[in-house]
Amino acid sequence: MRKELLSTYLKLHLIVLIYGFTAILGKLIAIPALELVWYRMLLAIITLFIYLKYKRVPLEVSRKELLVFFGVGLIIALHWVTFYGAIKLSNVSVTLGCFATTTLFTSFLEPFFSRKRIDIYEVLIGLVIIVGLYLIFRFETHYAMGMMVALLSAFLAGLFTVLNKKLVAKHSAVKISFFEMIGGLIGLTLFITVSGRGIVVPSIVPSMADLFYLVILATICTAFAHTVQVAVMKHLTAFTVTLSINLEPVYGIVMAFFIFGETERMTTGFYLGTLIILLSVIGFPVSKYYMKNKDRRQ
Repeated sequence: MRKELLSTYLKLHLIVLIYGFTAILGKLIAIPALELVWYRMLLAIITLFIYLKYKRVPLEVSRKELLVFFGVGLIIALHWVTFYGAIKLSNVSVTLGCFATTTLFTSFLEPFFSRKRIDIYEVLIGLVIIVGLYLIFRFETHYAMGMMVALLSAFLAGLFTVLNKKLVAKHSAVKISFFEMIGGLIGLTLFITVSGRGIVVPSIVPSMADLFYLVILATICTAFAHTVQVAVMKHLTAFTVTLSINLEPVYGIVMAFFIFGETERMTTGFYLGTLIILLSVIGFPVSKYYMKNKDRRQ
């Protein structure tokens, strides 16, 4: 039992490491963010379809559910476009530092959709995170546009996380992802066609190197990572999984520093601001977990 639990923890941190690597791939892939996401979604759809057929998962859904999946898929597409757009406007470290605010946005969006009161403690944590963001903006002003786009990406990530939380209660997570990828791809295809960036498919064709990175991004970082994340939740609590995933910016920033070197070297103010955000993001669920357990004991 102990070996199985240890194996599950190792799998979880492997997934977090893979999630952190998506930002690295975003910088390595030369094509623009919009086309990058289009190809990622197309390859992810193919991979997920093969997996669903292999597992013999039925794909029947109602028209209403399909529209909901497609709608969330558009949000995911926008999230990815802004995420990779932020990397190209700034760098991996700045994007991941700002992206760590996803937990903050989620904590405010969840009460809105579930019609619950906002916790004053969450507001205080939010203020601390704002201090961290202020330090990043103050010392890295030349990356201001990238930071704004990264914050928009974090907001969209929090939004689709809250929406998916309701959907996953009724459907397989992989099945949801499959239809969401289709919805996102349709949306991007329409935009690419209307904007003149191509007809049905992007006019920009990825190089062999970009295609190699895109295959890794779509199969390992999207289909595989998502499937394993769902699997580990059978043995670990949602709290443990969420807490571990909050380490994604740490893994990503460290990897970016070693892979890209000087281009990822930031000021002391940036690292201080990022540290404040990460401590808030990680400390928030920990303190809330222990406060909840304390109330139960009383």
